[in-house]
Formats: sequence, C-alpha cells, structure tokens
Amino acid sequence: MRGTMCLRLTEEGDVRTVLGVQRWLSAFDEQSRMFRDVVREVDPETMVPSCPPWTFGQLTMHVGRFLQTVSAHVRSGSQEPMRPDPLTTVPDPVGFLDEQVADVREVLGSTPGNRPVWTFSPAAPRLAWFWHRRVAHEMALRRWDAHSASRSSAPLSRDLALDGVDEALGTLLAAKQAVDSPLAVSGTALVVCDDGDETWRVRFVPGEVPEVRQVKPGATVATDARASGRASHLYLALWGRVPLNGEGDPAILAALRLR
Repeated sequence: MRGTMCLRLTEEGDVRTVLGVQRWLSAFDEQSRMFRDVVREVDPETMVPSCPPWTFGQLTMHVGRFLQTVSAHVRSGSQEPMRPDPLTTVPDPVGFLDEQVADVREVLGSTPGNRPVWTFSPAAPRLAWFWHRRVAHEMALRRWDAHSASRSSAPLSRDLALDGVDEALGTLLAAKQAVDSPLAVSGTALVVCDDGDETWRVRFVPGEVPEVRQVKPGATVATDARASGRASHLYLALWGRVPLNGEGDPAILAALRLR
C-alpha cells in the first residue's frame, strides 16, 4: 500500500494489522451511517439477494443483534463466550439498530484495543481490538448488501477492503475451519491484490488452523491455486458476494471463501 498506509503497519497486541482502532472506529461510523440511510428508505419486506432468504427488516435486525452481542462481550471483559439474549420480536428494527449502533460505539470508543476479552478465532489474540475491527467490517459488508439490494452503490475504500481481506484470511478463515465447517483439503493458495503488491500465502492441512503468511513482493512461491483481483473485489469474493477469480485446485479456492 502506498503513502501513509502499509500492510500490517499498526501493532495491536502481538499482531500487526492493516489499520488500527481509531481507523476501525471511523470506518464503523461511516459504514453504519450509510447502512442506516439505506434501511430507513427501503420497505422492510424487500428481499436482499446477497443474503437469501433475508428481507431488509431481517438484515437490519441481524446487524442490530450482532452489535448488541458485541457490546455485551466487550463490556463484560469475559474470557469465555457469552450466550446472546433470547431472540425477540422488535416492532421497530431501524430504531433498534440505532440504539445498538450508539451503544457499541460508546462501548468500543471507551475500550482500549489491548483490553483482554474473549474472541472466537484461534488465530486472534483475546484482545478488544479484534471487536473494533470486526464491527467495522461487519458493517461494511452489510452496507454493501443493502446498497446492492437497493440498486445503489458506494465503493469500498482500498485501505478498508485490504484490511478486510487481511481479517478474512488471517483470523476469520481460522474460525471457520476450526469450528464451523472444517475441510479435508490439503495444499496452498496465493491471494494476490492486482491493484497493489500485497499477497498472502494460505496453507491448508486437514484438522489444523490454516497457516497465513504475507509474501514479499517479487517472491516466487509454488502453490496449488491462485486467486487475484482488486482489493475490493477480493474482499467481497471471500465473503461470497461476487465470484472469486482464480486458477488451480478448485477445492483449495473454495476453501478460501468464508461463505
């Protein structure tokens, strides 16, 4: 990344990340504002094609519930997973969303990134910065879903998209493979940004958390599959919103996707 941004420039605990707490909070503010602007104007019964079979009302409730759960986790400082509150019917999903956006912003805004707290990825330290990052990207992705469904658009900035690719590969892929849907694939993949010199090498071993490493520009690496695209496209492709452009072992390429 050029200028003031550099891949894994900011130290958060014992991990280097693309952005940092204040940038994640700023991204959350921007993306939540755009998301709320869309969902306020669209009929809540309108379908969201990128999240079948959800409607706008269900998408809004999902985001609100996610933020509510994050607030509870971070506020508690618990080192153990917490059960979310029972799901109840909310007569005003947008009003509920507004409450949760304000609450999680207050909680995260007053929580240092290095405060110990439970996280769900075996590849991430149990520190609060994980949640600062997670809410920024959850909101960015859901904002894209809402804009896409309403046939409007707002591009993802390259630095946010790049950080999202890094989160997807570096922490969320480990959570998927370790808990949600472990895969029996073996091999390596390169994930290459076409609009910069950032490249990740992902190594899959059955029953193990994927090993993710950055590759130095110009380095030659033998792999079984290669995925490439602009940072914003890779971000959305890893989340299953757009096709993942790649070549090589299809099972390895499929293993890269979070959905």
